This record gives sequence, structure tokens and C-alpha cells, in this order.
Amino acid sequence: MRYNLAMRILGIETSCDETAVCLIEAEGNFPGRTGGPSFRWKTLGNALISQAAMHAEFGGVFPNLAKREHAKNLVPLLQKTLNESGLLRHSKPRGLASRELSGILEREPELLAQLVPFLEQNGKPDIDAIAVTYGPGLEPALWVGVNFAKALSLVWNIPMVAVNHMEGHIILSMMGIQPPYRDLRNPDMGKLAEFEFPVLALLISGGHTELVLSKEFGRYELIGQTRDDAAGEAFDKVARLLDLPYPGGPEISKLASIARESNLRSEIKLPRPMMREDNFYFSFSGLKTAVRKIVEAHPDMSPDDKKKLAREFEDAVSEVLVTKTMRASEEFGVNTIVVGGGVSANKYIREQLAVACQLQTVNCKLLIPPPELATDNAIMIALAGYFQALKKDFADSSTLRATGNLKLAPLEK
Repeated sequence: MRYNLAMRILGIETSCDETAVCLIEAEGNFPGRTGGPSFRWKTLGNALISQAAMHAEFGGVFPNLAKREHAKNLVPLLQKTLNESGLLRHSKPRGLASRELSGILEREPELLAQLVPFLEQNGKPDIDAIAVTYGPGLEPALWVGVNFAKALSLVWNIPMVAVNHMEGHIILSMMGIQPPYRDLRNPDMGKLAEFEFPVLALLISGGHTELVLSKEFGRYELIGQTRDDAAGEAFDKVARLLDLPYPGGPEISKLASIARESNLRSEIKLPRPMMREDNFYFSFSGLKTAVRKIVEAHPDMSPDDKKKLAREFEDAVSEVLVTKTMRASEEFGVNTIVVGGGVSANKYIREQLAVACQLQTVNCKLLIPPPELATDNAIMIALAGYFQALKKDFADSSTLRATGNLKLAPLEK
């Protein structure tokens, strides 16, 4: 049964190397300056395929491979999501405006070949809006999701909302979902966490390291960002230097954790770039270079030496992230810190942020999604899309474009 004024939002995410489709049902609005009982939501269907293993041989995400895999995976994931939600409506084969679909999916022929028969054999589901990531990310990958959403919007006559990927991470963190994550499909719909503005968001991923200030829901000020490598990018590059497989972040973290358990410490102290500077910028390129010089000077590093260096590297990144975030929270009088992006799945960084928040003189709440939801997913896109659909902030299919360098907010001077 539909809840009064509830909306069903289909979320589509293809910004990097995860293909994801999700359907949520949500109702209510953001209740002013604090989280509370007005907004509720639940997952009706959710499907995701990671391409990480495929990109491992390249040591990073290969854009054209990501594009191809998104095109191959989207229709099966849509079918799985609608089937889980009970909204897959089989119908007699019918003609489609294939010429219009061919125009939209001109650059994704494999996707077109799967989508046409799917749409001919299945009727329009009971959905209120389609939310799709249009940036930031890898443009070839983004275009697959954007064009897929345009095609569905055309055939089903359902409005579309364009979602900023980074806002999706922020809004998902605001839900206050507690681990372990068990797919939010139970009758008790999820709610916003209880928190107060202003909110400081630390967004850390393979492509982003940003501090974003929000004084009210939906408004953002970028107060600092990386000047070179993002945190996740640095993890991957250091992992390659240590001959660890891709993705490098979990591998570095695994070695660092073993080193802490065995009380192994590096005799070499790595730099903490920009940590003491009076600003909220980051820089991890020099840290990566410092590791490279150590590896070049010690070509026959033992397994224990690698564990020690992995620990020292993770310690350095964590210390910089935590120090900058805590300083920003004090300067801007922040009551709540939200953390999102793939690097937020790092157990040690999560622990250090939690400890730092507890030690703050002013009580500071920390909101981080479970590790399973820290990486890219369609739930966060559907949630962000819901609030846009609520305002009828719909996208124009004729002008919507994938934007790889999309910004969440201008940088504060």
C-alpha cells in the first residue's frame, strides 16, 4: 500500500566503476534546521555490480571499460530491482518509438539492444521520478546512466531529476544508518538522524577530498579541497608502489591493521602535508612521493617492512584528515560532521574521527554510513533525487548533460 503523499524514486548510478539501480519509497520533507520525524523512507529494490576486479589489471579504472560494463549491466539491474519491489509489469509486446530511443542511445548500442525488448515486454511501473547521477565522475561512464534515464523517461513518461553525486553521499550520511547494513526494506521506514546545523561534510574518495559546510539543508559551501591527489587516489598509488593489488585502499588498510596488531612501527616518519597550515586545503601527492623514495631506496623490502610502511602511510593520511576536519568544525561552530565517499569505509579513519569527535570541547555528532554504503550506490542517488522531485526540480532531457567535473558548491574565499 502506498503511504499518503509517498513517492517512489528510481535511482541510477554510473559515475565510476559501480553500476547501481535502486527503488525507494519516501514521504515527508526535511523538517527545517534539525533532523526529525517528518521524513521517512524505505528501500523497495536494490541492485549493484562492482567492476573493481575487471579494472585490477589496469591498476585503476579504465573509462572505456567502465562505459561498456555499465551498458551491459543496467537493464539486468533494472529488471532485478523492479522484480524485488514487485513492480515488474509484464505486458504483451508493443511497438516502441525505436527511432527516438536510437537517437538517445546512439553511443550505447548494446544497451539499446537490451532495453528495447525489455520495454516492449514490460509495462510502465508505478514510479514517480527517475533520479540519475550526472556528475562528477568519469564522463563516458556518466553518459551511459544519463542516456539510460532519458530513454526510460521518454518511454514511461516519468519526470527525471539530475543528482550531484557528492550531494548523494552527504544526504545518505544524514540518514544515520547504523551497521550492520541489512537492506532497508522492512515496514519501519528509515528516518533522518537527529542532528543540528551547521553540518560539516568530509567527502573522501578516489577522486575527491573536500570539506563542505552546510548551514541549511540543500545549501553548500566548499571550504577546502585537495590541491592534487585525492585521498583514495593516494592510497591506490601507494598500493602500486608496494606491489599490492587494486583497489589499493583495502589492501593498505589490511597491512596497516596487521602492523598495529603486531605492534610493528616504521622507523621512518612520513610527512603530514599541510596539516598545520591555517586553511582547509589538502595535499597528498608529496606523501605518495615520500613513499616512492623509500621504496626506491629499499628495493628488497620484507613483508614486515611493507606492513610498517602501510601503517605509517595510513596514520599520516588519517591524521591530516582528522586534524583539518576538527579544526574546521571548531572554526565554523559545527554540531554535526558527516562523512561520505569510498575512503570513509576505512575502519581506522572512521575510528580516529569518532575519537576526535568525543574529545571535542563542544559535543559534535559524527554520522558515517555503514561501510557497505560508503562506496558508490544508487540508494544515495534516489534519496537526493527525492528531495529534488519534492520541489519539482525536474531535469530537461533535451539539455541535461553528463558533467565530469561538476562542483557541489563554489569554493569559499
